[in-house]
Amino acid sequence: MTDDLAYSDELIRKILSRSRTIAVVGASANWNRPSYFVMKYLQGKGYHVIPVNPGLAGQKILGETVYPDLASIPEPIDIAQIFRRSEYAGKITDEAIAAGAKTIWMQLGVRDDAAADRARKAGLDVIMNRCPKIEYGRLGGELAWGGVNTGIVSNRAPAPPTRRPLRERVSAVPNPGFETRAIHAGALPDAITGARITPIYQTSSYVFEDAEQAASLFNMHSFGHVYSRLSNPTVAVLEERVAALEGGRAAVAAASGHAAQFLAFFTLLEPGDEFLASRNLYGGSLTQFGLSFKKLGWTCHFVDQRDPENFRRALTPRCKAIFIESLANPGGVVADIVAIGKIAHEAGVPLVVDNTLATPYLCRPFEWGADIVCHSTTKFLAGHGNSLGGVVIESGKFDYAAGGKFPSLAGPEPAYHGLNFFETFGDFAFTTKARAVALRDFGPALSPMNAFLTLTGIETLPLRIERHVANAARVAAFLEQHPRVAWVSYAGLESSPYRALAKKYFPRGAGSVFTFGLKGGYEAGVRLVETVRLFSHLANVGDTRSLILHPASTTHRQLTDEQRVAAGAGSDVIRLSVGLETAEDLIADLEQALNEATI
Repeated sequence: MTDDLAYSDELIRKILSRSRTIAVVGASANWNRPSYFVMKYLQGKGYHVIPVNPGLAGQKILGETVYPDLASIPEPIDIAQIFRRSEYAGKITDEAIAAGAKTIWMQLGVRDDAAADRARKAGLDVIMNRCPKIEYGRLGGELAWGGVNTGIVSNRAPAPPTRRPLRERVSAVPNPGFETRAIHAGALPDAITGARITPIYQTSSYVFEDAEQAASLFNMHSFGHVYSRLSNPTVAVLEERVAALEGGRAAVAAASGHAAQFLAFFTLLEPGDEFLASRNLYGGSLTQFGLSFKKLGWTCHFVDQRDPENFRRALTPRCKAIFIESLANPGGVVADIVAIGKIAHEAGVPLVVDNTLATPYLCRPFEWGADIVCHSTTKFLAGHGNSLGGVVIESGKFDYAAGGKFPSLAGPEPAYHGLNFFETFGDFAFTTKARAVALRDFGPALSPMNAFLTLTGIETLPLRIERHVANAARVAAFLEQHPRVAWVSYAGLESSPYRALAKKYFPRGAGSVFTFGLKGGYEAGVRLVETVRLFSHLANVGDTRSLILHPASTTHRQLTDEQRVAAGAGSDVIRLSVGLETAEDLIADLEQALNEATI
């Protein structure tokens, strides 16, 4: 969880492993209500679950007699789980203390700090705003199916918090560093074979234990894989790893960066809705937002992000999100994430940040107020130009129930018999909904092989980015002083108008993708990309190899001249993605190409 309530894995494991009897106050007989399927899940794990509901007293739920209150239960209670609204938690807590319960457990969305203090003074353990089903699944390795950041880094296979004594298996690395997470997050040893490297699960589907388990999975009442269009064990490791690196709660992967953006907006928007986006975006995003999304009834208003207040001025009543790139492709424009995020939150909408060019090694937008982060994993995360992919990560901090703007997330979902995703999944409701509806129905699933290649690339991400940035700084400095270069747009240069923002948001460096202008204009740009000998002329960035492109004739060709200029892709612009080669070789290649192209 990402709220201000911190509970150690050791405490939660201790509570779940020592407990046998759980009284669920507010139990429902409706099979599609969270209290019902949480009870059913816990029953399946061997707990004796006792339903409590005065309106159903004397009836049976899941084979257990319903009691009117805690005092009526004729046996000792280990956990009193509160499935009522927060205003009722105090009274129920006092009843649980009187009944001799050992733990007060308040369900997702339920919190009463005063009641918790009374319970602790009485010697009880207290957990608030958590779901025991989710916590059991997280500690036991089940929750990782959905790309949830479990926070567990260990050299042992996951073990459920059972009642029998276990050698300690929780994270051996408290608060692991970035480099450690880049290698280990999400990738525990295989419980059956002991394999240490994440296997490639090249399978389309998964065997069900029985019809009841199959129904529970399809209803999203329990954790597990159904079909690789929805989730896959290899892909799930990648999702958790990227979520851990970004400091997010959960992630869902897709077949490409564009597919990831589609999943994000399909989950947020209804026909007729609108959103704002910076005009300084990758050309494909400008086309996707400005043209293709219109066919779905979504309207994008493009904004000059250099003045964050432009977003406030562009807000409309149907606006549901603001979208920016932390480091714009191709112009290297740096977004003021804090200022734009404040405007988004005052309007009650999430800030979505494409962090592809920066990567979480250089910038983690959640730390600056972003709510959703997306990546084209094809670029720096995979890093070797060998696999397409995309991913959407959520912070877990945005309240989709506030203001009534997002009924598809905080209201009944017809595709799942009225299941309320925000109520059921809490701080990972957004990515769960994106997976269960958008990914399921449109199908842009990431392949296990591409997930494996991306995981391998991420293991060296910190080392690669350091070299990328060092080489880019040297190449940009060379170009800035070259007589045939009109200008250089790289936020790492002291002359950049974005230098102050870069120092704030990118203290480790301003990335390695930037643009410069040739004095010879369009024709000189075309000649340059055809004259280089080491730089590869292709439409990608973030490769180990250095890449060069003339956006006006490629990635931004579908735009008008005015749109290209506004996006930082005018006719004289050259985009570089500086790789890991010897810097002197890169400079020498540009030197000879500039001399020949601009004669």
